[in-house]
Amino acid sequence: MRLLVTGACGFVGSTLVRELRVVRPDLEIVGLDNFIREGSRSNVAPLRRLDVNVVEGDIRHAADLDALPRADWVLDCAAEPSVLAGVTGSVSSFDVMDHNLIGTIRVLEYCKRHSAGLILMSTSRVYSIAPLAALPVKAIDGAYRPQQFQPEIGLTPAGIDERFPTSPPLSLYGTSKRCAELAALEYADAFGFPVWINRCGVLAGAGQFGKPDQGIFTFWIRSWQAGRPLAYIGFDGAGSQVRDCLHPRDLVLVLMRQLDGETPQPADDGLDLRICNFSGGAENAVSLAQLSEWCGRRMGPRDVASVAQPRPFDLPWVVLDSSRADRLWGWKPATPIESILAEITG
Repeated sequence: MRLLVTGACGFVGSTLVRELRVVRPDLEIVGLDNFIREGSRSNVAPLRRLDVNVVEGDIRHAADLDALPRADWVLDCAAEPSVLAGVTGSVSSFDVMDHNLIGTIRVLEYCKRHSAGLILMSTSRVYSIAPLAALPVKAIDGAYRPQQFQPEIGLTPAGIDERFPTSPPLSLYGTSKRCAELAALEYADAFGFPVWINRCGVLAGAGQFGKPDQGIFTFWIRSWQAGRPLAYIGFDGAGSQVRDCLHPRDLVLVLMRQLDGETPQPADDGLDLRICNFSGGAENAVSLAQLSEWCGRRMGPRDVASVAQPRPFDLPWVVLDSSRADRLWGWKPATPIESILAEITG
């Protein structure tokens, strides 16, 4: 079997390639990357030593995909990952759509041409902002906790599940990924190739460079280590906002089942079997204040500033409920948050 991995030299792509090589040494892997992200070239030599064919190319360019050999599956890890992309910073609004939607459509054309299956790495940010922003929360032990739940729309004590609305506003980033999901499902139904959509929360672990768009956990720890300024932004100004995290290697076993053509048993919930949350969940969730306490114990205390004005699209509590992944695939996160944070710290 030949697997094409897009974004293969990014953190998620390179981690999954290395882990897949361990569990399936017979798998032929072609890795595609455009190397626009700082540090991504450092992953080329290690992947080539694992007999991965690393190719420089861009999913937005049809000619780059046309030049690739036929694959049986594509694992699409290429994306502009920041929820603030297109609104702040150097990435334009068009760039976000070009990377995350047009690029995915180019990949889907490749899948159509070669009858290749697609595994699309998606995100928790496809879930609607408005009901999450309006969620009543209370700070308990330095972390926000929802004060009410709505299981009928997918908001449970375990987190946000696949029933939760995906209507705008989502952010430009979230909309680009949701549109990519819909395009993948349409192509799959029209042209008869398999698609899996794996929605993840914050993915974290060693190998990230501490950039804000790679997720708050690595950014916070690396900044703490380097003595760079840190601030609790918005909400109560005390760092009570909560996110969960997942190590990408925990996805490998379900990826192998998807690549091997397994189909889970019907869930009897009326939802599409091809879309599923995979995340750390409530047990792997912490607030920024709790993360600061952890950093202080490991690396020594330091001051964190407080900024009253929130950033666009920030939310007080985003925790994904992966219980459906357990029902469908028998999947649960395997790496506890303490181990993830320790791995990042080094």
